[in-house]
Amino acid sequence: MLHSLSTQLVWRGILAIAVGIIAIAWPGVTILALVILFAIAVFADSISQFARAFSSDDAGPVVGHILLALVDIAAGVVALVWPGMTAYVLTIWIGIWAVITGGAEFAMAFASGWTGGQRALFGLTGLISIAFGVVLFARPDIGVVSLAELFGLFALAYGISSLVLAANTSDVDHTLSGVGG
Repeated sequence: MLHSLSTQLVWRGILAIAVGIIAIAWPGVTILALVILFAIAVFADSISQFARAFSSDDAGPVVGHILLALVDIAAGVVALVWPGMTAYVLTIWIGIWAVITGGAEFAMAFASGWTGGQRALFGLTGLISIAFGVVLFARPDIGVVSLAELFGLFALAYGISSLVLAANTSDVDHTLSGVGG
């Protein structure tokens, strides 16, 4: 089983590197894939909402779940019909998320109970997140391409680290394979 872990890490690393290269080389394809995944997710959620609607005994939740399912379907259709606008809106939402989480992290820097180093890290990560959100708000058209490229860089780094981990894990696999068996 341990030997298969290093094999899985190798395949995960190779896949992540391939995805990273594609995301950096063709950010438009990456953006379109993100929009399509979003559409699939909201269509899947609409099925879940319909299922919840018809499994409830009360009329209130039934209507609410049906309305949520219809909103999900509308969002999925809009995403597929206007992928550029959907990518733009998703970028704005990511910007909102970054500013809100950054503000919360920055506020945690002033909470009691943290060491000085922890406070500094909360403050720094909060400010970085806020700056990221502001940049996305300032230029969402460029922000969406930057998100695709950042995703690509992340995937490359993740893939490389998986390959390094696989190399280190295979040494442990061989050592442990003789133990107990």
